[in-house]
Amino acid sequence: MNNRPEETAPLPAADRRLSLPGEVVWLFALVLMAVSVCMTVAAGLGVSMIVCPAYLVSEKFSFLSFGQAEYLLQGILFVALCISVRRFKLVYLSSFLCCLVYGLVLDAFQRFIPLFNAAITPPESLPLPARIALLAGGMVLTSLSVALFFKSYLYAQVYDFFVIAIVARYKLKEGLTKTLFDLSFFVLSVVLSFALFGRLIGIGWGTLAMTACNGTLIGLFSKGFDKLFVTKPLFPKFAKLFEI
Repeated sequence: MNNRPEETAPLPAADRRLSLPGEVVWLFALVLMAVSVCMTVAAGLGVSMIVCPAYLVSEKFSFLSFGQAEYLLQGILFVALCISVRRFKLVYLSSFLCCLVYGLVLDAFQRFIPLFNAAITPPESLPLPARIALLAGGMVLTSLSVALFFKSYLYAQVYDFFVIAIVARYKLKEGLTKTLFDLSFFVLSVVLSFALFGRLIGIGWGTLAMTACNGTLIGLFSKGFDKLFVTKPLFPKFAKLFEI
């Protein structure tokens, strides 16, 4: 007879990561996104291809602010999304709500912070090292904000939600779908730029740098976040409504 004590599996190590409310992470990501866009615009070296169409529209039509142009274009994209997935859920509107809040914050920063107000501080008035620093900081914060958006159950802006919903609806490859989406916006930005201004506006080497680096930075920030933090909803039952 074997009288040795029965071996048991070791208990899992306690999760020492700091728990953060998903709703707070979402709000922080939203503010970071607005700051990052303001920084890249202030640098004047090229903005992200995703926000470039709205930027071009706001530059051409002075009665529209940058944030209001975002409402317009993301609203059109939201309608296109609902048609594409052939369904509509009331909770989908939260992605457009994210756009509304983002637009308000974006306009407030550009209006009240002199560095972000082109009428007060034109990009060309800044020394090149300062502009490069603004671009680099904006690129880093953009990637961080996107990584944080995906740590919350609340939907990100329509830009990101469009890819998520299309992938879930048609079982597509997320990486390929995101790449095609980004390329579509790059083409749209080029077409709009020439159509509205007859030359490239808002597209520069900074645009190419962000395109090349954003994916890698988002992945690094996501992995770093997961090592230190875990998100949990303050309202678990409410969070279930956002399951796609």
